Amino acid sequence: MSDWIRQFKFDPVPALVNSENKSTSYFARRDLLGKGVEAVRSLWELPEALKIVDRQQDEGAWKYHSAKLDIRSQQNYNQLETYRILGVLVEEYGFTLEHTAIQKAADFLFSFQTAEGDFRGIFGNQYTPYYSAAIMELLIKAGYENDPHIERGFYWLLNMRQDDGGWTIPIRTYSGKDSLTLMEAMKKEEPIKPNRSKPFSHLVTGVVLRAFAAHPEYRKTSEATLAGELLKSRFFKSDKYPDRKTADFWTKFSYPFWFTDLLSSLDSLSQLGFTSQDPDVKRALQWFVNRQQENGLWKLALLKTGKKDLSHWIGLTVCRIFKRYYEN
Repeated sequence: MSDWIRQFKFDPVPALVNSENKSTSYFARRDLLGKGVEAVRSLWELPEALKIVDRQQDEGAWKYHSAKLDIRSQQNYNQLETYRILGVLVEEYGFTLEHTAIQKAADFLFSFQTAEGDFRGIFGNQYTPYYSAAIMELLIKAGYENDPHIERGFYWLLNMRQDDGGWTIPIRTYSGKDSLTLMEAMKKEEPIKPNRSKPFSHLVTGVVLRAFAAHPEYRKTSEATLAGELLKSRFFKSDKYPDRKTADFWTKFSYPFWFTDLLSSLDSLSQLGFTSQDPDVKRALQWFVNRQQENGLWKLALLKTGKKDLSHWIGLTVCRIFKRYYEN
């Protein structure tokens, strides 16, 4: 039995390998057992994946239905939906830029990148470091790590940091007479600059770090390491800002990753060079050990609970993380 499996009370691999979901079974065999599997392109032909691709519009977007046009334009809603769908295709079916659907989606998303380097529009003309980084993360995983758009995005992220080395939602760094609600800020024509003296938000920093962790070079930077130290220092604590503020959000999970939680954070930190001997990391890993079920999987608080087989995806992610920490 492998060292990483020995960390658990029950072997989680059989439940994942024998999953009825062909994607989770494929990735469990490939990533956990190291078995030879057919090319990942085989997942691109699964009926569920083909249905998703068929819904793509000519411009490369997926349409967001039930858009509230008094909040944002249909095009900006489509940006959000395209990001969401890109996550499904890349994370659950292994799509890469070799597929035309990814090429078209990338071109659509790149059209929202400003001259400054951020991806804008989801919150009007306001800066959103977390959405910019989250889009970059998926495009990097799809094979765009050397694209000039990605380089510009990292340049912007590095210049958008707070003085302490983390990131925030800039409009949240003002209070009192300078404060605005999110809806008020979205109506302003110019983006609000951050008050850099304010502390980082772990919600935002955790999402931004996913882009750094996905990139083979930027994950090695001192800036990423510093941000990783900040992130893990906030495990199980409340955020400094009102968005998903309470500590219980650390243990509410989704897949593909969306917000910052314990699992997405451990995933990033494992790729940034942090080890299982780090006290904060060790405590977080033990949290998952303590909550494993006899069937080898985990019954956790899940977001988007209507998603089929979400518990298997969460279980696969836990296992990938443990393997990374205890085999390297």
